[in-house]
Amino acid sequence: MGMLSCDFMQRALLVGFLGGIACSVVGVLVTGMRLSFIGAVISHAAFAGSVIAMFLGCSPLMGAFIFSLFAGAVTGPLSDRGEINPDTSLGIIFAVMIGLTFMFIGLMPDAEKIQAYSLIWGSILTVTKLELKVLVLTFALVVGALVLFYKEVQAIIFNREIALAVGLPAAWIFYGMLFLTGMTVAATLQPVGGLLVFSLVITPAATAYQLTYNLKRLFWLAAALGVFCCWAGLFLSYLFALPSGATIITLSSLFFLVVTAFSPKRKVKCLPTLREVSDDSSG
Repeated sequence: MGMLSCDFMQRALLVGFLGGIACSVVGVLVTGMRLSFIGAVISHAAFAGSVIAMFLGCSPLMGAFIFSLFAGAVTGPLSDRGEINPDTSLGIIFAVMIGLTFMFIGLMPDAEKIQAYSLIWGSILTVTKLELKVLVLTFALVVGALVLFYKEVQAIIFNREIALAVGLPAAWIFYGMLFLTGMTVAATLQPVGGLLVFSLVITPAATAYQLTYNLKRLFWLAAALGVFCCWAGLFLSYLFALPSGATIITLSSLFFLVVTAFSPKRKVKCLPTLREVSDDSSG
């Protein structure tokens, strides 16, 4: 327990709590709407933005926010309409972001390359006060938006066409979800890592989905799993000198495999999806 007396460990635990909840909540949104690949595109866009910002001598956090929000603004319309298949368009954006990332890393001096490569795996133990403040703000926006617009979000996840037919601004709510996803990815890039943050968004939500159809329970379970994996992975990385981001993601993936193997849904032959089942608490 002596490790808890360290300031950096206390800050890391707070980051794990805030980031675990924020990532899991937006993970439920993107998986519920079957837009997991959009999450991958946004996460790699944030990684590319942070690297390019470092190359230009700017704040990596600022670059991550700009690129992730830009990716969300571009991928949203592509998923709705486009002259080519949306998956193809997203795949092209994904490839461009990866190409830009490693091209600018290659142009950096050797000393800066080390710092850029550290963004791949992240380090929750070295989060600065500024990054923590940004994460607190992101957490407040994500949770606040979900509480205020829960019924609208539920309707969009259930069926966007029906939500639009009853008069809800489905497109704006959908783009707002992508905006929150971009903010969350950018805020958790440094603690988790550019190539791993997407997994923290998707895996806890996918794990919780194996246990319930109720949307409210799904949010609570995903958030609890996200926090637990962050804290458990943090302690394991501290005790065994392991990369923190990689340990957190590996642990969450193992939980997903175990829960999937023993999921009560495996006993049901025909499983409805989130689009086919509404929150039973709504009556």
